[in-house]
Amino acid sequence: MKLTALPETFAICRLDPGTALPAWLAECAFFSVTRTPEELSIVCVEAAVPKEIKGERGWRGFKVAGPLAFSLTGVLASLAGPLAEAGISLFVVSTYETDYLLVKEVRFEEAGRVLEAAGHQVEVH
Repeated sequence: MKLTALPETFAICRLDPGTALPAWLAECAFFSVTRTPEELSIVCVEAAVPKEIKGERGWRGFKVAGPLAFSLTGVLASLAGPLAEAGISLFVVSTYETDYLLVKEVRFEEAGRVLEAAGHQVEVH
């Protein structure tokens, strides 16, 4: 798989389930929102998130080159497996066309090396 490193730092935020989508999301070129009965989960550029918002900050991302056919199997397994073996946790955001892998910023460069060693092409700008 071909992966491109994203330049931004991301946050994974948790808000109460009935919360309206916050206005600060309008500042983000990239964001993902999931609402469940238990929470409103937002992944977005860290700089846009107000300090008082509960979240995990300090994530960096890799974008999987897409579009990916829905019939493909094993895409995430081929990426998550090597990272798991290296003890690197990840958070995945999937879209209609592709997947994004987020890893903690302190392990980002190591994650890139692990993915390359597993046979993936990693582009860092």
